Amino acid sequence: MVTRKTGRRMIIPLAPALRVHIESMPASRDSKAPLHPRASRVLARRGNSSMLSRQFAELLAQAGLREKTTHVGRGKTRSVRREVNALSFHSLRRTATTLLHEAGVAAAVAQALIGHDSEQIHNDYINVGRDALKNAVATLPTIL
Repeated sequence: MVTRKTGRRMIIPLAPALRVHIESMPASRDSKAPLHPRASRVLARRGNSSMLSRQFAELLAQAGLREKTTHVGRGKTRSVRREVNALSFHSLRRTATTLLHEAGVAAAVAQALIGHDSEQIHNDYINVGRDALKNAVATLPTIL
């Protein structure tokens, strides 16, 4: 895969559960057919993934996991930071980064897999969870 943002070539192995799911899907006669034709059409038509992110946000709202957002322009330009919702398609990337970190995967490996260009950006994506903090405290020696 080549990233759109940086043009960097990346190799991303499939998680075993995802591979099993994909292999269980009906096969197409066209070996170049996309796995998700509707998403592929949206991406081809729009040229970016913003509409897919909006659709994902709508699914989260329908499931009651986040507030429904309105997509009304607020007169803001690109120079103004957009509002960030803690639960979005992008939050899956943050979750993956955190899970890799908590599983003890080497930072350089996790950074390469996620596709971060710098250690600083990578570190910004890590959210240390409560279980990780409890496990860290459990490693401290007993003091009598």
